[in-house]
Amino acid sequence: MRKTVILLVILAIGAQFGCARNKKTDIYKDSSVLSELPFVYKMPVQQGNIVTKDMLDELRIGMSRAQVRYLLGTPLLTDIFHSDRWDYTYTMKRGHAPMEKKPLTLFFDDDALVRIQGFVPPDPDQGIPGEDQPEIVVKVPDYEERRGILRRTLGAVGLERED
Repeated sequence: MRKTVILLVILAIGAQFGCARNKKTDIYKDSSVLSELPFVYKMPVQQGNIVTKDMLDELRIGMSRAQVRYLLGTPLLTDIFHSDRWDYTYTMKRGHAPMEKKPLTLFFDDDALVRIQGFVPPDPDQGIPGEDQPEIVVKVPDYEERRGILRRTLGAVGLERED
């Protein structure tokens, strides 16, 4: 009986050391070799504040904090030590492509917007100052009615009605 107890204690201690020796890997950190293949679908992941070009076009220097919050939403990052700075950060990870980051930082002074820094898409309407934009002419052909095979057949037989 005493030998059995000693054997069980030794096995329990051995099992403890055996489990402690095994290194657990993080399944999310180490990706599989198969997941890096180009035909494996990876879901696009977007995080942060989505700020569109229309929102940025309406943004004006001198707007109050309430107006900016109404227009762009609550900022993702607000710093306790820099209360006059709001950070809107947007990241997008599409499949195997590298992550794209679009940071936008707004600076306030006495509850008024004074500076915009970061990702601001270029405005195509402004163009380059001093450069004349060429006039774009689009030719649209006259309307030509195309009748389907059924209407052509009825027209050939004389059963199609005139509208």
